[in-house]
Formats: sequence, C-alpha cells, structure tokens
Amino acid sequence: MPSLLRLGTRGSKLALIQARETADRLGRAHPDLAAPDAVEIVPIVTTGDSVQNRLLSEIGGKGLFTKEIDEALLAGRVDIAVHSMKDLPTALPDGIVIGAVLPREDPRDALIGAARIADLAQGATMGTASLRRAAQVKALRPDLAIVPLRGNVDTRLRKIAAGEAKATILAVAGLKRMGLLDQGSPLSVEEMLPSVAQGAIAIACRAGDARTLERLAAVDDEPSRLRVTAERSMLAVLDGSCRTPIAGLAEIEGASLRIRGLVASVDGTRVDRAERHGAASDAETLGRDLGEALKP
Repeated sequence: MPSLLRLGTRGSKLALIQARETADRLGRAHPDLAAPDAVEIVPIVTTGDSVQNRLLSEIGGKGLFTKEIDEALLAGRVDIAVHSMKDLPTALPDGIVIGAVLPREDPRDALIGAARIADLAQGATMGTASLRRAAQVKALRPDLAIVPLRGNVDTRLRKIAAGEAKATILAVAGLKRMGLLDQGSPLSVEEMLPSVAQGAIAIACRAGDARTLERLAAVDDEPSRLRVTAERSMLAVLDGSCRTPIAGLAEIEGASLRIRGLVASVDGTRVDRAERHGAASDAETLGRDLGEALKP
C-alpha cells in the first residue's frame, strides 16, 4: 500500500529524529496516519550538508539547508517538509507555507569542552561556524581564538574529542533530542542569546494543499508559533543572514510576550541589545518593532 504522506527531510541523524517525531505526532492526531508506513520519510541531501569545507556565509547562507527540499516539495515528490526552523530563510519560496510549528524544545545553547566559558584557558580555541556564537563569545572572552568547525552534531563532537578545538557550542535542543545532553553545559540566555527559532521544528507544505494544511493544523502549537513569529519578524526587518551576528528569543507568560534581540559586530567589539514587551497576539508587530530598534 503506498504511503499517505511523503515527508521530506535532511538525512542527518538529528533531522531524521525530528522527522520521526513529526510522523508520530501526525499519527496520534490522525488515525489513518498511525499505520505502519502511512508516513514515508524521504531523506534529501542538501547543498549545506554536502559542502563541509566552507562557512555557510561564504556559499550562500542558511537557505542551502532547504533549497533541495523546497524543490522536491514544489515538484510534488514530497507532501510535507520538516525543518529545524532556525535553518529557514525569513522569506519562503513562492508556493510554500509553514503549516505547523511543533512544541518548541529548550532554545538555549550548550558549551562543549568546559562547564563555563569563563573556565576556558587563556587563548583557548573555540570551534564554531556560527557568527552569532562567535561574536558573543568574543564579547565575553576577547582572548579566545575562534576556529571554523562545521558538521552535524556527531561530527562536531568527534572533532572536539580529536582536539580540533578546545570547545564548541551546540544547541541544547539537538543534544536533548539525540540523548546527548550530558555532553554539554547549558548557557544562560543572558550569556548566549540563541539563534532565532532555535529549538523549533517547522513543517512546510504547498500553499494550495488544503488537505495537508488541515492535517498539519492538528499538530500546530500556538505558543511556539507565536514565539517564532516574533523572532522571525525581527530578523526579517534586520534582513538577517548568515553574514550578520543576530540573536533573538521570545518568551510567553500567560497572554504576554517578551522578545529580546541582539545585533553584534563579527569581532564582538560591538553588541547592541534591545527588547519589547506586549500582548502575545501582537507577536509579529513586537518583532518588527524590535528589529527597527536594532537597525544600525
């Protein structure tokens, strides 16, 4: 029997874990999708995965993790696409929409190789390909040497174990989903403000696919959607890309939303911060206002 829903995803271990979580949630929401093989997971190799020897900022930015999956979705080879939402460009391709945002995992970063950034030896090497992380590290510890470190979670952990750098920083959400949280020490958001939408899983589909949009609505988590809406609205105003160190985090308490944002120079010598508070229902407006406040 052919699958009822084809799910496109990157092929990394973490991406496949997120794809399986999506399939499980859809199965619980829709009995016909709970049957074995009702949801077919289709791994797709992206340019961002295949090019490992250069920084994303040098080869086109975060859209390189989604381009091939977008093409498969628009061509009808898959019905939905599962993404780490922090990998999504702020402007989606024509014909593609976010049908659901799953409940967000812990958005913080974790330090690998030491308990605290302050504990690293003078002049120690910090391996990261993230300008956001590098800028905030340099603002805290100008003496540390930043060295490029790319790859999936397992690859980066192996590189640290092999001594390619003394420490690195990874998302808590990825470590937790892979059962590796004991490998790192979570950093406070005051010390390391996360990437926009970090910890959130987005499910995309074709804009005109009413049946799939109806299915996805059943697994959409409204608080998570509002939080990432605020953060991505801020990023869109700033025209954020992998070439600019930008961070943002929205949090909801009751009906209120607080969003914090940061824009830094690449070397960490300038770090501008601001925040906005308001009704969670005004998430998009709050994000835009914060973006305007942070514009150079």
